[in-house]
Amino acid sequence: MLQFISIVKLLCEIVGLSLIGQGILYVLAGANREKNFPYLILRTVTSPVTKALRWVTPRFVLDQHLGLLAFLIVFLVWFWAGQQKLKLCLTEYSTHPACTAMLQKYEERLQRSGQ
Repeated sequence: MLQFISIVKLLCEIVGLSLIGQGILYVLAGANREKNFPYLILRTVTSPVTKALRWVTPRFVLDQHLGLLAFLIVFLVWFWAGQQKLKLCLTEYSTHPACTAMLQKYEERLQRSGQ
């Protein structure tokens, strides 16, 4: 289960950063963005998410807003996956190598906040 949650979190990070990069290139490249090779690569990475959102969202949601909506949903799934990973590390997998650094940082933050 820990590996599945970690993979979901990693995929959200890849898609989220791709959406951010695509948004930056959308602004910088302007009307020529369809000829911009990096923009096309990022659009290829993010297209499964935006196509799934287009299928799920009602028609009154404009295509221009799908990128922002996709980023919001990816961020929420990433946040959820992070919380689930922390929960699993605190309960079942405290000795797992993927959890040791995470738990160490978590304990340092608790000590700094005085809890």
